[in-house]
Amino acid sequence: MAPVSPHAHIQQDPGVDPHAPRGTNLVVNEIYASIQGESSYAGLPCVFVRLTGCNLRCTWCDSEFSFYEGTRRVLDDVVAEVERFGIPLVEVTGGEPLLQPGVHPLMARLADRGLRVLIETSGSIDISGVDPRVIRIVDVKCPASGESGSNRWENLAHLRAADELKFVIADRADYEWARGELRARDLASRCTVLFGPVWGRLEPRTLVEWILEDRLPVRFQVQLHKYVWSSDARGV
Repeated sequence: MAPVSPHAHIQQDPGVDPHAPRGTNLVVNEIYASIQGESSYAGLPCVFVRLTGCNLRCTWCDSEFSFYEGTRRVLDDVVAEVERFGIPLVEVTGGEPLLQPGVHPLMARLADRGLRVLIETSGSIDISGVDPRVIRIVDVKCPASGESGSNRWENLAHLRAADELKFVIADRADYEWARGELRARDLASRCTVLFGPVWGRLEPRTLVEWILEDRLPVRFQVQLHKYVWSSDARGV
């Protein structure tokens, strides 16, 4: 099973076999349908499977509840719940979903059912084992996150044109750092690169002006769901 904090509040679904082999169940924080708030898929109806646990502690994290809360569930039940929504797009997120071995069979089963599957990952974990049918949205942690030392740059070698890199930018220093990495590593030639502001810390217009001034080959994004609902709403 995944490394989940000893302080986690984990419930157990009655259908889970406590002696099941590693990777045959998952600790799930929540499953819900909403619009996709970020990435090139922003605005599309999407089912989110949020897994419990994270190895990072970004200063601006908006899903700290996923670090500790969850229910241990069998994969078949998770897949069945996703399918009941009848939405062809699904994102596996967290926390850090790649901490749990069961995420790989989960993504494979979802893809087998003809769903378009996204995974959002912090960029600190090896992505090479992710099913090739799955679109990887990989964070690049800027200095203000407090976790820029956790970036696994080896992941760049595994990116494909369909994947996406996401920079969450808190201030001018973050922007200049991100601009430097974008250019030095020629990131825009690998896949779509997303620049978005930290909610409540950097005005979206300011970031747009910087991008335009430097003519950066990136896609600007905001967290659409926070404009539709409140910034701290869950399950949306």
